[in-house]
Amino acid sequence: MRTIDEYMRLPYKAEIIADLDEGGYVASYPELAGCITCGETMESAVANLEDAKRAWLEAAIEEGLEIPEPESANTYSGQFKLRIPKSLHKTLAEHSKAEGISMNQYCLYLLTKNDALYPRA
Repeated sequence: MRTIDEYMRLPYKAEIIADLDEGGYVASYPELAGCITCGETMESAVANLEDAKRAWLEAAIEEGLEIPEPESANTYSGQFKLRIPKSLHKTLAEHSKAEGISMNQYCLYLLTKNDALYPRA
């Protein structure tokens, strides 16, 4: 098991959101369920978040709870296999050829364009 200082140095993703109803900012570490705080300014929210993280970790260690490791981009390879109908494969190949790019680039473009339509939760 790691020490608190070791956990404090791990690159957990912080989230800071303006509180439009109450004013100030709400800050959390989504990977550490329930690790949330607030502050009048963004700077105070960040400072309070570090205190909240330390308190959260101390409580988790004291209770013997499993502390999740931070998720990183290195967890993902950037590749996945996808089986599609032959007719769709043909259409995608034709469209990518018309655009003068590879089918991988064309599919990446389509996925990115579609993903941008959905707001982050």
